[in-house]
Amino acid sequence: MPAHRGRAVALVLPSLLLAAGAGTAAVHTAPPGGRAPAAHAAPAAPDRFGAVCRTAVERTKAVAYCHNPYPDTDLVRLHTECAHWWDLDGDSAPVEVGPAQTVRLSSRCWKEVGSAWVTHERAPEPPPPLTGARSR
Repeated sequence: MPAHRGRAVALVLPSLLLAAGAGTAAVHTAPPGGRAPAAHAAPAAPDRFGAVCRTAVERTKAVAYCHNPYPDTDLVRLHTECAHWWDLDGDSAPVEVGPAQTVRLSSRCWKEVGSAWVTHERAPEPPPPLTGARSR
């Protein structure tokens, strides 16, 4: 690359970054068919849900340890994709991880595990207690 082209990029890049940062801070657009958002809207609170999972793969086995530090129950599933096309991929049944609980999920392939990951889902709310009925 010629020396003058490198200097031009070095001079233009910082000014582009400054212009991009200044331009996005001042732009407020209304969604199609809706009202413009408030200028000083409070940021959304972070979603305090989901077990923290660590997944390890060693040749034919995949293992995940999931710990839930939050008060809501998390349903976790381990998904395993095998490296060979003829080997069956696996999806575990949902496992409940209650508050302050840790669970171990495992799966395997015949030859090699290509990849493994965990998905999360909120547990359904329990039905409200029955009122007005008396037990005998």
